Amino acid sequence: MSLETMSPNPVWNPAGYEDAIDAVAEHADELTVRVWAGDWCKDCRAVLPDFAAALDEADVPEERIEEYALDQDKQGELVAEYDIEYIPTIVIERDGEEVARFVEDEPEPPIVHLAEQLDAPEPTN
Repeated sequence: MSLETMSPNPVWNPAGYEDAIDAVAEHADELTVRVWAGDWCKDCRAVLPDFAAALDEADVPEERIEEYALDQDKQGELVAEYDIEYIPTIVIERDGEEVARFVEDEPEPPIVHLAEQLDAPEPTN
């Protein structure tokens, strides 16, 4: 089931987000973007249309974006497996490993928050 809130905002302006878009675009074909949300959720309606527009701008293939519609009890597919408590939650994976996560009320827009994590240096052991 697709989420109406993941319909790209047609008037979103990418100006000011170039670095974040470039960071996501650089890996667009190797990422899986998972989005848990509800069309009934005001936070989801506030941030996801712009995020969807940013994914379009970064040329993330549609088949690399997986949407999970949750009910008002925040129940739905893969909620327990991904420890989803708040929505929207966005998880980016590369090669099956989580590399970035945005949860509900981060201070930056999702595309910026996630891009910063994608650009972060790998931890050394």
